[in-house]
Amino acid sequence: MITPDDSIALLIDSDNAPSAKISFIMAELASHGIANIRRAYGNWTKSGLKGWSEVLHEHAIEPVQLFDLVKGKNATDIRLVIDAMDILYTKSVKTFALVSSDCDFTPLCHRLRAEGKQVIGFGGQNTPPPFIHSCTKFLYLDDDEKVAAARKAQRTSADQLKGNTKLMTTLRSAIEVCADEDGWAPLGPVGNHISNQSSIDHRTFGFAKLSGLIGAIDLFELEKQGSGSQVSYRVRQRPKGAQVKKEV
Repeated sequence: MITPDDSIALLIDSDNAPSAKISFIMAELASHGIANIRRAYGNWTKSGLKGWSEVLHEHAIEPVQLFDLVKGKNATDIRLVIDAMDILYTKSVKTFALVSSDCDFTPLCHRLRAEGKQVIGFGGQNTPPPFIHSCTKFLYLDDDEKVAAARKAQRTSADQLKGNTKLMTTLRSAIEVCADEDGWAPLGPVGNHISNQSSIDHRTFGFAKLSGLIGAIDLFELEKQGSGSQVSYRVRQRPKGAQVKKEV
C-alpha cells in the first residue's frame, strides 16, 4: 500500500529522453509512490525540446533552464546531479527516478543506492549497461518497431530466456531465498527480491507479468492458486527431467 512516505523525486534529462513517453513514466511511478518532486532539465530555448515544453505543465513538471555555456556542451548533467544530492540530504525521498540514456549518471546511482534509496531508470535501448545495472530497476522507453519485433521474438523463445545467465541466476536465487520447506516460493516475494537485487524487469523481455516470464521457461514449475480476484502464484525450480504443466 502506497503511503505519503513513499515520496519520489523525478529528474528528467530532457536532452536524452523522449517526451512522448511521459505518460508511461508517470503511470509506472504511480505504482511505486508519489512523485512530489518533478523536474526536467534542459535549454528550453532550443527547438529540439519543444516536445517536452508541451507536456511539462500537463504533468506538473518544473522546467529547469540551463543555457549552453560552451557550444556543443550543455550543463544539464551537472545541475541534475547537484539537485539530486541536495534532495538526498534535505528532503525525505524514498525513490529517485532518473530519465536519461546517459551513462554519466552511473556514479550518481551508486551513491543514491549506497544511501538506501531506490533508483528507477528510464532510457533507450542504446543506454550503456553500467547505467542500467546501477539502477534498482530500469525500463526501456524505445518506441521503435524493430525493437518491438525483437522483443516479441525473444518472448516466444524459451531458449533465449534460458541463455540469459543473469536472468536465470536472479530467478533461481529469488526462488531459493523465498521458498518454504517444500521448495515453493510465493510470486509476490519472488518479485520483490528480484527488484531489490537486480535491474531486471519482466517487461524488458516482452511479458506483461512476472508469471508470464517464469511460465515461459520450462526450468520452473508455476502453480496458480485461487480464482477470480484472489488468484496468486507460487513457483519452484523444476526437478531435472520432471514434466510439469506450465501456467501462462
